[in-house]
Amino acid sequence: MKVRVLGNTHSILDQYLAEIRDTGIQTDPLRFRDNLNRIGEIFAYEISKEMQFEVNDVITPLGVAKVPKLCQQPVLATILRAGLAMHNGLLRIFDRAENCFISAFRKYTEGGEFEIEFEYMASPSLDDKVVILSDPMLASGKSMEIGYEALFSKGKPAHIHLVAIIASEEGVAYVKNAIKDENVTLWLGAVDPEMTPKSYIVPGLGDAGDLAFGEKIDSK
Repeated sequence: MKVRVLGNTHSILDQYLAEIRDTGIQTDPLRFRDNLNRIGEIFAYEISKEMQFEVNDVITPLGVAKVPKLCQQPVLATILRAGLAMHNGLLRIFDRAENCFISAFRKYTEGGEFEIEFEYMASPSLDDKVVILSDPMLASGKSMEIGYEALFSKGKPAHIHLVAIIASEEGVAYVKNAIKDENVTLWLGAVDPEMTPKSYIVPGLGDAGDLAFGEKIDSK
């Protein structure tokens, strides 16, 4: 597995990362969603550099231009609900992509512990396709692992790009150990050092889904 951390090279991404972390700015859910959207666009642009292109003739008013075009649009997959805003950013760039939606949730025990459980998936065939699976936060890494495994119920992708905006060091180590396929690239915005006992990244940004779409009542 290749790992790419975009925050390691200074760019406008750093500004958006700062804003989604900032408690003062987080009070505006529209701005929070817009920043997730813009970060998704940046990831899409960077991932496109790793994809295959072929030269096509394009008719212009004055002649014919030879222009590289994508050989194949990717399939954009996301884990509901937190992934929706970033997914829309990816979709703005890969605007002809097919889409896949995965529902997973935290199932709590009486003692307050939880497991991530897969619930539902809507997807096209993924055979021989490039898949981009996004989830804003990679905390324990279990949601990303479950999402990754769910993809194979719809075929065998040619390559899978896993995308998270903020990850924990523990989560990155978990995913690298759990997913051994060489045809996988893990894309991250930033990697933070710690997690709370409830698997929230520190310093992180809090609950991305709640900040984007409002607080929810967890099943406990």
